[in-house]
Amino acid sequence: MAHIELPEFEQMSPAIQEKALPILEKTGKLGDIFKLLAVDEKVYFATDMMVQNYLLNQTTLSYDIKEAIALLVSVENGCKMCVDVHKSIAKMLGLSEEKIEKILEGVEAVDTDEKGKALLRFCLRASQKDSYKILKEDIDALKELGYSDVQVLEAVAITGYFNYINTLSNVFGLGQ
Repeated sequence: MAHIELPEFEQMSPAIQEKALPILEKTGKLGDIFKLLAVDEKVYFATDMMVQNYLLNQTTLSYDIKEAIALLVSVENGCKMCVDVHKSIAKMLGLSEEKIEKILEGVEAVDTDEKGKALLRFCLRASQKDSYKILKEDIDALKELGYSDVQVLEAVAITGYFNYINTLSNVFGLGQ
């Protein structure tokens, strides 16, 4: 049970209801994170823009890597609800149950090459409160592996997004 009262569809603003209706029609329910974000229209639409631009749209990083970042950061942050949601999303994007379980075991178990693992290790490090200790040399090491500035920025933005959404979920007791 969430730590605050979450709005039902009828209590949401018309603009958010417009976004919620297709989800309701497709799945029959709205998740607690959707309801939490719907408490404040500004927060909802800012968050939705991040989801659309970094997670749902095709970008410079593969869906496999983006979902691996989502799952690994969510595990690191102890966000059970986010892990459960992203296990389902990863399946919808075509990741096998076996591949998802490997991701949940940690970076070294992930079914990717050393280049991919280096990016995932970097993202986990970037998700920590001492991320200010990351140096230019750390980013240069990723670039030497073939990552572009855009890809590194995107990976860090996705990492930051999951720190943000994990914090919201954990603070407000979603999925408990």
